Amino acid sequence: MQFFLGVDGGQSGTTVLIGDERGRILGRGEGGPCNHASAAEGRAKLERAVGEGLGAACLEVGLDAATVIFRAACFGMSGGPDDKEAILAGMLHTGRLLVTHDAAIALSGATAAGQGIVIIAGTGSIAFGRDATGRTARAGGWGYVFGDEAGAFDLARQATRAALRMEEGWGPPTALRQALLEATGARSANQALHEFYSAAWPRSRVATLAPLVDAAAVNGDAVALQILDRAAQDLALLGAAVRGQLWQAGDCVEISYVGGVFQSLRLLERFRMLAEFEEGNHCHPPMHGPAEGALLEAYRSEGLNPELTGSYSTFR
Repeated sequence: MQFFLGVDGGQSGTTVLIGDERGRILGRGEGGPCNHASAAEGRAKLERAVGEGLGAACLEVGLDAATVIFRAACFGMSGGPDDKEAILAGMLHTGRLLVTHDAAIALSGATAAGQGIVIIAGTGSIAFGRDATGRTARAGGWGYVFGDEAGAFDLARQATRAALRMEEGWGPPTALRQALLEATGARSANQALHEFYSAAWPRSRVATLAPLVDAAAVNGDAVALQILDRAAQDLALLGAAVRGQLWQAGDCVEISYVGGVFQSLRLLERFRMLAEFEEGNHCHPPMHGPAEGALLEAYRSEGLNPELTGSYSTFR
């Protein structure tokens, strides 16, 4: 039996999948976040996260993680592959090692042939596309300081700004202020802001407040509705920018979406409407998750294109 490996190494955690040559997913393992590796502590975190996930997946299959040889392995890494490939090469035995970014494996899993456009809106945001010739393009993904429009952190930031404006008297009233105070235990929006600058509220924790915007919008809050509508527009624009780089007007293009931000029905419906406004675009939910996309890339690197089956083959 030949084994293939697919790994989604993200900001919040690492998922490892092992499959056989027929596309059966045999084992799954989870590890911690591994998005940075340039510093010494980052390298240790990467090795620990991948080691934990690989060990758990191998245990399910009955393999020894130290000796198993994979025919091909693909790692999709948040933060890019440049500082990780040499580390990963020393951690496992494989005939072919592919190390790419997380947007590439998200697209690989989201569409039937790994072609088209995927819009990712998790903590941050990015759009990535690949056409039938293998050309790729991206838009966004600049990080929380200069970009990441419509990501969860950005939604929480916009909610905080709206609460501050209301508090200071130069913005409209909004239920977002009270929602933020209750969620943070702060006495004022200004105090909440200072908490967000502290080590107790890292970017990932601030991003968990994004659902407050959707909840306020569901209850008819005008400011929250405006934030969600603008976010949907920004995400659609990212997709349009990638489309313009790779396809001509009227070409048929698959567009998919990944990330917790799309759990907002208001945002999702508006995004899909805007994404399908251009002739030829077809917008749909992802077929598989990013880890499965990484496994599919490992198969495709060897000229294989099996249909994924097994207890872990359903998108989660």
